[in-house]
Amino acid sequence: MNDVLLFVVVGAALAFDFTNGFHDTANAMATTIATRALPAKQALGLAASLNFIGAFLSISVAATIASGIVDQGQIALPIIFAGLLGAIGFNLTTWYLGLPSSSSHALIGGMVGAMLAAVGSGGVEWSGILEKVLIPGVFAVLIAGGVAVIGTKVAYFFLRRMGEGMATRGYRLGQIGSASLVSLGHGTNDAQKTMGIIVLALVANGNLSADNFTVPLWVKVSCATAIALGTFMGGWRIIDTLGKKVTGDITPPQGFSAEASGATLILGSSYFGYPLSTTQVVSGAVVGSGIGRGESEVNWGIAGRMGIAWLLTIPGAGAVAAGAYGIVSVLGDTAGPIVVGGLALAGSVALFLKTRREDSADASLNDLKAVPA
Repeated sequence: MNDVLLFVVVGAALAFDFTNGFHDTANAMATTIATRALPAKQALGLAASLNFIGAFLSISVAATIASGIVDQGQIALPIIFAGLLGAIGFNLTTWYLGLPSSSSHALIGGMVGAMLAAVGSGGVEWSGILEKVLIPGVFAVLIAGGVAVIGTKVAYFFLRRMGEGMATRGYRLGQIGSASLVSLGHGTNDAQKTMGIIVLALVANGNLSADNFTVPLWVKVSCATAIALGTFMGGWRIIDTLGKKVTGDITPPQGFSAEASGATLILGSSYFGYPLSTTQVVSGAVVGSGIGRGESEVNWGIAGRMGIAWLLTIPGAGAVAAGAYGIVSVLGDTAGPIVVGGLALAGSVALFLKTRREDSADASLNDLKAVPA
């Protein structure tokens, strides 16, 4: 029965990885699609391919998630399952609302909430969360925004010197490169988070030793595939928000500056093992690019809603996870995840179908999807 429960937990982890992919497609490709640097389908295909490749480049972030967030000695499969449900629930909610919130913080919040409900505060590595997640996350957003402000001002200086036509074509080409780096960085950072959760489940089930950290090849391939498929699906509501609503009609110099600053920070954090929120980094960079443009006023109402979503991510996902663990503990460690997982799956499918009907009538989304070369 433990193997059945492990199968359910791994399935939930890959489901989260899939939602992470379509939730975060906007990070790399929202500005690229909005400025018509790439056609929509080509942009999604490029992002999906590079997410897949990036997942194999490092395991530093996976190690942090597996050992630096919760106590491996007290973790159990039902706790991991509840934590994943909390993360998936928050991801789907913010996606439906079109808010670019953090899948990373949703996952961490879900794991913390489930652990608190199961064993109390002693099961959470508070110092690891503070040092590896919260402090780097705040500084990364500020740095990305600041660099994007400067980069956009410099980009517009060259735009005036070179002539708008030539410079715009050049920045659109540059956007393809910078967006590719964001996608690669997203794979090295976000796909690894799910790898870390699956490794944690394998340790809890006795399949791997906690003393010798390793990520099996099948885990890498599965996580890389799930996040790539989710990315190719495209989270159009969040693409619409980040590409068209935060700073109005974004321009190629803005898009290039935002993506370049975001990619640099994301790749650097992956190297040092910091599970940063790629969404927050890129969103901060987009806001910074709007400030740097000067003539483009940032929509602070949308930015404020994003900020509120960021503040609520960890406690919100944690609350959902704690509730899920309470239900699972009542139904039993094996029957609970199966029943709750089935209900969650049915609810997710219903939400997808509802969203698809609504999106088909949304002129703004349809305009983005039809972006030509």
